[in-house]
Amino acid sequence: MQNRDRLFWARLSRLWADWRSTLIIVRPETVVRWHRRRFKLYWRRKSQAGKVGRPKLGKEIRGLILQMSRENPTWGAPRIQSELALLGFEVADSTVAKYMDKQRKPPSQTWRTFLKNHAKQIVAIDFLTVPTIRFHILYCFIVLRHYRRDIIHFNITRHPTACWTARQITAAFPYDSKP
Repeated sequence: MQNRDRLFWARLSRLWADWRSTLIIVRPETVVRWHRRRFKLYWRRKSQAGKVGRPKLGKEIRGLILQMSRENPTWGAPRIQSELALLGFEVADSTVAKYMDKQRKPPSQTWRTFLKNHAKQIVAIDFLTVPTIRFHILYCFIVLRHYRRDIIHFNITRHPTACWTARQITAAFPYDSKP
């Protein structure tokens, strides 16, 4: 069977509701499958009819953007965009950024390595709330050293202020010591 025959049966199935009872040559499942295939083909072609979106940037301009970004690593997208405008090319900053040479940074250390290297210098500072029997709330300021897992400093108050908190940090790390 050819596509036009299938198209005929698909259209006929739309117009004739009781076609299944008289159909002998082709099974009903086949006609339904043809109908679905044509339906899918119709919408695929319809969606591809008019290409939407911006037209692609020409190879010449893409190459120029790449060349400018490689030759001038300190230039950002706005600078390259303005240089292209001087040459007569109207391109958006975002488009320039998309086609620029990506500057690769040297690999940095992982968090695990960072924590291992600096564990002796890392502390945690936190406020805890403690409800009392009389339904008051006490605020506990605590400084913990990660390396030894010990308490460096703590204090409790009913009304913490920024000034009080600053004094606690000063008390936890006096003069010549550092966090």
